[in-house]
Amino acid sequence: MGIVNVTPDSFSDGGKFLDADAAVEHALKLVAEGAEIVDIGGESTRPGAKPVNEKEELGRVIPVIEKLAAQIKIPLSIDTMKPAIARAALAAGASIVNDVAASRSEDAMWQIVAEFRAGYICMHAPGSPRALQKNPVYADVVREVGEFFRERLEKLNAGGIATDQVVFDPGIGFGKMPEHNLQLVAGLRGFTKWSRPLLLGVSRKSFIEKFSGAKLNERLPASLACAILAIESGVQIIRTHDVRETLQAVRMAEAVLSQKINVV
Repeated sequence: MGIVNVTPDSFSDGGKFLDADAAVEHALKLVAEGAEIVDIGGESTRPGAKPVNEKEELGRVIPVIEKLAAQIKIPLSIDTMKPAIARAALAAGASIVNDVAASRSEDAMWQIVAEFRAGYICMHAPGSPRALQKNPVYADVVREVGEFFRERLEKLNAGGIATDQVVFDPGIGFGKMPEHNLQLVAGLRGFTKWSRPLLLGVSRKSFIEKFSGAKLNERLPASLACAILAIESGVQIIRTHDVRETLQAVRMAEAVLSQKINVV
């Protein structure tokens, strides 16, 4: 999954692709590099980012989705917390909603996903994304994220979203301390018991610096290490800024894993 941030303030590439034509060009580059899904977002969810109103977010993402839908065949994902944006994006050609606010209690977003029979990426985040890093505490983060997935799947099914529409994302960096992120990456295989695709988004995230010392533009090797561990643990979707390099690492890991034999 290639990332296209149509924002001025995303943590890694804010401002680079705010212009619709620049965003489309970047998306096409990611597709040429091997992206199998393009994830388009018009509002940064980094800690401290300013909220974006619906009109502004629509103006950022809809022209990009419309242009891409006319040019490429792979699925387009809309990265949004707002039901109105999701509806407009799905009508414009997106087929997946990537929802970082899946912990909400109201069901407007889920009604739209059910209506369009769209894919739904259900990400764990314990509350509002912008206030998540204020001393998050877990007794057992892997168990608690797993319980969230179980509870959400029941709620989504009750809201008309079929199980086969759902992808789970443990929400690396969203309401987690660095150690929690490590524990989640180490515990990914436990989330495969629901037989749903798993998505991992670690690309360039700040927790990498704590363990490797790598600054923002130096985090590709650590991001690739997490991606390879994720593939070995049963993750099917890697969300990344660096498609070419990630695809090469993933394909190599898959080739090695295909040759594994049981040693008695």
